[in-house]
Amino acid sequence: MARLKKTSAALDTARTRLAGLKSITPAADLGPQLTVPAYEGKITAFAGKLDAYNQALAALDDLLNDLESAEAELKEWNSRYLSATEAHYGPDSSEYEMVGGTRKSERKRPTRKGGGGSTPPAK
Repeated sequence: MARLKKTSAALDTARTRLAGLKSITPAADLGPQLTVPAYEGKITAFAGKLDAYNQALAALDDLLNDLESAEAELKEWNSRYLSATEAHYGPDSSEYEMVGGTRKSERKRPTRKGGGGSTPPAK
């Protein structure tokens, strides 16, 4: 499942405020540090960082898809090698056990639970 891309309410608010500031005529004088170009620069810088972050998430999603695909392929190969070893050496061989199988002779046998039989109780 793809990661959710990040959005920013602060960026939306900043863009709305910038549009409002640009529409004020004559240009508002809010002091030497609070200029429209400075505000626009901060907005552009943040938007760039947000875009870079979202692109990195997309790249991670792509890497994760590749990793999961490779893992599924490796799981299939694990199964194929175990099956091939079983077919070649037999299900009760030491070689089968060496590659991770459980020898047939070492498997637990099912046990029946006592009680509740169909014979009537003694009188």
